[in-house]
Amino acid sequence: MTAAVADREAVLPNGSLLLVLPLSVYSREGRFYIDSQAANGLQQWLRHFSRLTLGLRLQEGVEPPADTVAIDSLGLGDRLTLEVFPWVWAPMAHFRAWAAVRRQLDKLIDSHDYLQFAIGGAWGDWSALGAIMAAKRGRKASVWTDRVESEVMRIEASRTSAAKRPFKWLNAFLARVLERRAIRCSALGLFHGMDTYRAYSKMGPNPHLVHDIHLKPADRIPDERLAAKVAGAHDGPLKFIYVGRLHPDKGVMDWIETLRLAAELGVDYRASWLGAGPQLEEARAQVAKLGLADRISLPGPEFDRARLLEALRDAHAMLFCHLTPESPRCLIEALVSGTPIIGYRSAYPEDLISQFGGGLLTPHQPALLSAELFRLSQDRPALVKLIEGAAWDGHDMNDEAVFAHRADLMKRFS
Repeated sequence: MTAAVADREAVLPNGSLLLVLPLSVYSREGRFYIDSQAANGLQQWLRHFSRLTLGLRLQEGVEPPADTVAIDSLGLGDRLTLEVFPWVWAPMAHFRAWAAVRRQLDKLIDSHDYLQFAIGGAWGDWSALGAIMAAKRGRKASVWTDRVESEVMRIEASRTSAAKRPFKWLNAFLARVLERRAIRCSALGLFHGMDTYRAYSKMGPNPHLVHDIHLKPADRIPDERLAAKVAGAHDGPLKFIYVGRLHPDKGVMDWIETLRLAAELGVDYRASWLGAGPQLEEARAQVAKLGLADRISLPGPEFDRARLLEALRDAHAMLFCHLTPESPRCLIEALVSGTPIIGYRSAYPEDLISQFGGGLLTPHQPALLSAELFRLSQDRPALVKLIEGAAWDGHDMNDEAVFAHRADLMKRFS
């Protein structure tokens, strides 16, 4: 062994990690592509483990989306191994794949020091299967999730047609049973956000509230940029932003209705929703119908990291109308950018701003939310106080800190 290799091995963290996620991997011309934020997560995990095997579900025949990166471009070498699982959403496909996936998980569970399974769903939830199998083999494993998947599925079932509703309700029930069993038999529960923690913390023996974010320590709003933001908040139009998918779970139409009511109240504002999703064209049509296209923009997703950060820093508030129990990272990203979070009340945002008050929360009613926007438009010192509180609430949130927290818990308890 050369001295260079010896030095390199001396500084590597100990332990191999099996990480099975309910995320997609895409294939094109012999290369595999994953979401860019997931790619950052791999680099963070390898700060704490010597070797990582990543289990993802292959989306065959699907072109890699714009926000994906090639795994072989990350420079992780032989420290990272990709394990591909089948992507299935229906009972028959699930049962056809069952035996092969079990054999695959058997080998992976036996060959890694640490095991983490990100659960969520019913059919094709190989992570939950892995957690249950690990427990049966006497292995300690951790489970992780960032939303109450069974409840999200139940809410989505209520929105669907009467013909499809019974099957979707059944899937939600099965997901509830499966997630409860996986959490109960695992040594450690890592639950991102207070909504998720409250829903699952009583199901398992060792629950922990954790967070997930992919901004770097250097991405926190600089002091001089924060000072300029505070100085500019005393007059002019209010600037609202949201970053995420245009999906019914996000309350897209409530968001637009809140802004319509704010305009009726006389609030001078400019609002932008950065993202793609199934409701993008519907939202654009609604904004045009209301005659608010000069105030509300829906430009689509923003993949340039620097421009996205600047948009977050430039806004006076992250306006949100989330309707399901989940923990969107965009709220933390807003706080890190010195941008207050203003929207519908739930345990997750309440916890995020519990220390310094960097936001305002209301019941799930556009009229109440628009009234808060009107109040802030008339009380700019109150807005300044929210901006300063947001910067403090987000001060210590970064990818290095949150991944180190989770890795430490895994090494202590699993």
